[in-house]
Amino acid sequence: MTGTLAPGAGEWHDGRIAIQVPTMNTSRLMIKGVLAVTAVLASAHTAADALALVNCHLFNGYENRIHEDITVLVEDRLIVSIGHGVPERLRGADVIDCEGNYLVPGLIDAHTHLESIESAGRALASGTTTIRTAGVPAFEDVGLRELVRAGKLPGPDVVAAGVYVTPNLEETVLADPRLAVLADGVQSDDDLRLLVSVNAERGADVIKTRGTERAGRPDTDPREQVYTREQLKVVVEEADKHGIPVMVHAHGDEGARAAVEAGARSIEHGTYLSEATLQLMKEQGTWFVPTYITMLEMNEEQYDHVLRLRGSHMVPRLEQAIRDAHRIGVKFATGADNYYDEKSINRVSLEVMYLVKFGLSPFEALQAATTSAAELLMLGDKTGRIAPGFEADLVLVPGNPLEDVMALQDVLLVISNGQVALQRIPFGLDSR
Repeated sequence: MTGTLAPGAGEWHDGRIAIQVPTMNTSRLMIKGVLAVTAVLASAHTAADALALVNCHLFNGYENRIHEDITVLVEDRLIVSIGHGVPERLRGADVIDCEGNYLVPGLIDAHTHLESIESAGRALASGTTTIRTAGVPAFEDVGLRELVRAGKLPGPDVVAAGVYVTPNLEETVLADPRLAVLADGVQSDDDLRLLVSVNAERGADVIKTRGTERAGRPDTDPREQVYTREQLKVVVEEADKHGIPVMVHAHGDEGARAAVEAGARSIEHGTYLSEATLQLMKEQGTWFVPTYITMLEMNEEQYDHVLRLRGSHMVPRLEQAIRDAHRIGVKFATGADNYYDEKSINRVSLEVMYLVKFGLSPFEALQAATTSAAELLMLGDKTGRIAPGFEADLVLVPGNPLEDVMALQDVLLVISNGQVALQRIPFGLDSR
């Protein structure tokens, strides 16, 4: 429920210690139960609105505990205060009664191919408020990023990879006229430098390249290395000239190790990672984004029989890699590796569930989707946690995620950059 906060609604105490809950003169303040999947719906709050979230239990993303009966104040896209009651300067704020549900940081998908406004809405509806793309056809991710920054969409915030740095550009050669010279392939050092520089000049925040072949095509073997360590180093060095990191697709161990040695910031997928390569990742601080749920998806009947057979041996190998990486102490971040299209149900919440199944604690898995993923994306001072001064990227779920991470799959409320992007509560007719 929502309404406007009247004077005298309770005392405010800065800090994390709870003292007094807000007082309501009538039944809980009310809001219409609207579902706003994108910001174009007029019912969404604007980023300039002052918003008070009351009666919530809080997982802040960096403490392995729940803070009970908390009020979170949002203003101008940011979290301004956390405590009990509401400060005097925000009297008149819109209020959402969280009904005793659990507020968590917005989830981060560090590996997606999202490329449309409609797909951005689906991502938000799943609780994902920040994404890092892993290659799109023609810089759609850069355009989406700018729409969000301009406040035309509530989110998700986008860390854009632009065009994939891969041996064969195929249709993505059409993304920029300067890529025409790469129509026959991207192999030489000059080819690699050109493609990286075009991405940087078009506004990419990260470079995506590959160490091995794809898993999703029946005519390729995902263990086959496609770029040498020296070629990958050219990519990393050229990207570094523009101040941007490199993420590397690698299933096979040889290609992954070459990427780690070349200076990749993260390894994507990592199905056949050896303990030796994982140890090197630990030593060099290389991140692991396993995208387990997309590997699991290959077993579904909709896929080619070759892919289904491939999935039967790749899935258990990736599970072992995740277990080994956790034991060794490699840093994790979550990625769903999908397009958020109408068919796929791959979501970050499912990836979190499997990380717990494979040995991470609920706290560790939640951090992989929030604070840790924000660190990977070099956004650790902006998002990934619920704290004053951070972006108001917030998700409400019905259960304690430290006890059951499955609660992340039932999203009740999404706030992205201070805007209400989705609201399902209250459910009762009397509460509306």
